[in-house]
Amino acid sequence: MHSVTVRKGPREHSLHSITWTDDYAWFTEKENPELLAHLEAENGHTAAAMESTAQQQKNIYDEILSRIEQTDLSVPVKEGPYLYYTRTEEGKQYPIYCRKHHSVDAAEEIFLDSNELAASQDYFRIGVLETSPDHSLLAYSTDLEGDEDYTLRIKDLAAGILYPDRIECTYDSLAWAADNRTFYYNVLDAARRPYRIFRHTLGQEATIDELILEENDERFRVDIYKTRSSDYLILETGSSTTTELRICKADGAERSFEIFRQRQQDIEYSLTHQGDWLYVRINDRGRNFRLIRTPIDNWAESAWEEVLPHRADVYLEHVTALKGYLIVTERVGGLRRFRYRKAGEEQWHSLEFGEAAYAVGLSGNRDFEEDTLRYVYQSPVTPPSVFDFHFETGQHELKKRTPVPGDFHPERYTVERTHAVSHDGVEVPVVLIYRQDLDRTRPHPLLLYGYGAYGANSDATFSTSRLSLLDRGVVYAIAQVRGGAEMGQPWHDEGRMKNKRNSFLDFIACAEMLIDRGWTTTPQLIIEGGSAGGLLVGGAITMRPELFGAVLAHVPFVDVLHTMLDASLPLTVGEYEEWGNPADPEHFFIMREYSPYDNTREAEYPPMLVTAGLNDPRVSYWEPAKWVARLREKNLKHSEILLKVNMGAGHFGASGRYDRIQEIAFEYAWLLKTWNLI
Repeated sequence: MHSVTVRKGPREHSLHSITWTDDYAWFTEKENPELLAHLEAENGHTAAAMESTAQQQKNIYDEILSRIEQTDLSVPVKEGPYLYYTRTEEGKQYPIYCRKHHSVDAAEEIFLDSNELAASQDYFRIGVLETSPDHSLLAYSTDLEGDEDYTLRIKDLAAGILYPDRIECTYDSLAWAADNRTFYYNVLDAARRPYRIFRHTLGQEATIDELILEENDERFRVDIYKTRSSDYLILETGSSTTTELRICKADGAERSFEIFRQRQQDIEYSLTHQGDWLYVRINDRGRNFRLIRTPIDNWAESAWEEVLPHRADVYLEHVTALKGYLIVTERVGGLRRFRYRKAGEEQWHSLEFGEAAYAVGLSGNRDFEEDTLRYVYQSPVTPPSVFDFHFETGQHELKKRTPVPGDFHPERYTVERTHAVSHDGVEVPVVLIYRQDLDRTRPHPLLLYGYGAYGANSDATFSTSRLSLLDRGVVYAIAQVRGGAEMGQPWHDEGRMKNKRNSFLDFIACAEMLIDRGWTTTPQLIIEGGSAGGLLVGGAITMRPELFGAVLAHVPFVDVLHTMLDASLPLTVGEYEEWGNPADPEHFFIMREYSPYDNTREAEYPPMLVTAGLNDPRVSYWEPAKWVARLREKNLKHSEILLKVNMGAGHFGASGRYDRIQEIAFEYAWLLKTWNLI
């Protein structure tokens, strides 16, 4: 047993006639030197346990790096008179932001070099990156701790110098007004919730910025953005289930924002501007949303015209407008498609894709005047590929496919989509990726991934690092459990709040199916999830510890009850509509029943590798640390349960690309060691 995992300062809780003790409550004392020493000791213990894999880690690192074009550039995106793109250079951790005037043959202008900003920093992340409408100024923000608290600066791109303006504690949205001197931005409260929108004029002190909106309901966060037409500013106030939007012209005048539609619990909507119309995606008549339009100068519901009705089998995910075309992103049967129609016409046309499983999304459509649609397509066997779709000709023009140097051949791999039947008869999609020459007459090591929360989708993307597992005979599987929205918004509803146990039971059903069909065996089955996906694997291992061979849990949200009881923590109040509010007895007892930390009992647990970030504002480091301590205490087996804490980062781990590959190599070496493949 780990020598520094000890009981110290337990804390007693009482609620709804229940009293319980949290033996490891002292882990929350981040400034306590003993706690920091404990975490460092955990890292030392993990490093010692993995010392024998040092060469394998190096081999995997070299493999992954060999499949990456280290010096590369993105496809330029047209915006105004410039073509914007990013470059990477071999040996440098971060992207370089560049542009050219009018033509790809013009001289390159580097307008921001992340590597210079990140020099001497252990962590570095860009937040907002927005040029002014005349492209003379750049607003950008940086996070140097991993706590997602950004500092905003303004750069004069012609002179290459910074304005004295410096705004602390900002978050992730910013929108310029048309005067090129005014912008709007959001800031954080003590619980890391974006709750205020300010209006700033260049040269003035941030302390006198005009407060545009303060949202006092802690379930809601605020964002500010501009329509693609650049004509309007949208101020969004939203919770997990409810939206209220304000709109005003973006001409730089000191105008007030007008509410488009008053907030109504469980009604979400978004706005898209095109010409004389506002298009409204709204779920007032069904969870999968419908599309209506209303004149730009008349928002009364009596003026609304329905463009697309609500459909039970089609999830309307997103609406995009260019000057001449309206585009909708839809999800049917778990897979995404695009449909579009020409302005002034009624007929819709579809863009659909043929692989069994894939991921596709719009990207880079910054110029409202364009007559092409840019999208990025990928699948487990197709590297990310940038296409321009030409509306008039129907041509899909491949602009770039991410190069994969070395011995990569897509035909060596197979992707298939199947289903598992859950406890209530619901079919749960499962994507399988494996070598085409895999011997299907016997079981193999298998890594089963899942997430299942917030309506986020676990689509089948490409991964250069995953090839290191596939080429060693590992099968990779994605369980698209309830809690995501792969099958529409009702799929999310069936895996949240009082229905959260469905996510765990779906995941267990996927594991049982893979074993029953001979893909793998319990000792060969490792499960993986991060954040809310860490809760997924934590819940599954709590329910069925005997079913799984090992667990890889990244920054797992496993101390659900104590976190949701602490309204001062980031995200807690805003997530009552995802997990429930424990002040409500029904919600309390549901969470108490599945929270992995609270339900860790004496059992034979398999090997585990659990990660954490000391500065993580989303899942506090103490959640995985407490869970590991309790797992070791209750484990009736001599399996190795390791904790690895990044002492200088947050939720997303290392920020530099080479550092991130080191983390992956470490985790892959642990997987291979656990499978006895090294």
